[in-house]
Amino acid sequence: MEDLIETRLYFCFHCRNHVALHDDVISKAFQGRNGRAFLFSHAMNVTIGPQEDKELVTGLHTIADVYCCDCSQVLGWKYERAYEETQKYKEGKYC
Repeated sequence: MEDLIETRLYFCFHCRNHVALHDDVISKAFQGRNGRAFLFSHAMNVTIGPQEDKELVTGLHTIADVYCCDCSQVLGWKYERAYEETQKYKEGKYC
């Protein structure tokens, strides 16, 4: 019980569903659809949409939208594939 109290979490802005742990933050220096974004190694209580190729600031990526499993709000995306060698570290991560 004590571990749960001390765990810092990230929540869905709309319904307060737990979606990530603070320990899963890789970087706070990312840009999302609506401004500043974080890169996470894992996410929880989410569903993943269909994959699509998208030209982002850092090049072509295959991404999939990430939705809150409680309220279906779009939270960000998951990097499925990075085509630029320098961006491969993002694969399998959440933004």
